[in-house]
Amino acid sequence: MKGLLGVKVGMTQVIDASGKVTPVTIIQAGPCYITQVKNVETDGYTAVQVGFGETKVVSLTKGRQGHLGLLKKDQKHPTRKENNGIPAVRYLREFRTSNTTEYTVGQALTVEQFTIGEKVDVSGTTKGRGFAGTVKRHGFAGGPKTHGQSDRWRAPGSIGAASTNSRVFKGTRMSGRMGGDAHTVQNLEVVRVDLERNLIAIKGGVPGAKGSLVVIKPAVKA
Repeated sequence: MKGLLGVKVGMTQVIDASGKVTPVTIIQAGPCYITQVKNVETDGYTAVQVGFGETKVVSLTKGRQGHLGLLKKDQKHPTRKENNGIPAVRYLREFRTSNTTEYTVGQALTVEQFTIGEKVDVSGTTKGRGFAGTVKRHGFAGGPKTHGQSDRWRAPGSIGAASTNSRVFKGTRMSGRMGGDAHTVQNLEVVRVDLERNLIAIKGGVPGAKGSLVVIKPAVKA
């Protein structure tokens, strides 16, 4: 299993010895903590659940606190889980793996599992653009700016078919809510890894705004 959760910090440039400039996205990746190890006997599949983003205990629901082992054991609640050194984390994600024997609950994962030059896939939630028109949302050309069309430059045009259909087909590109969708950018290159500050620099842009959650995995099409 190889993967990390992180927070997008922003973009900058990396200049190598030859003077080549590379645009990179800086991600604060980890430390992540293994909160659960799933196996076929108990869950029907093998996976590792990872937590990230330390926060206050009171900010979590009682269910999340119990799952992480943050609730105290007493005579009234003797079956509560052990903590195993897991802090209060905001985010939980699963990574499928065929071998779970080398992972234990409470184990920390850092950026050291990624190397410079490695290809990764980064998943996140794109920026929300609100309600957008067809020109911005789908790249429509708009209407002509001549022949008296002073107010139809960014209009979508006709959306209906002939009277035989008498309806608008499903999937017709129209105005609507834009952004805020799950998106993955594949085959991005790891440019730098900072073990001390848990930072990883990835070539190019990744989905999401600054401070948003991203998931880093090894590239499936490398």
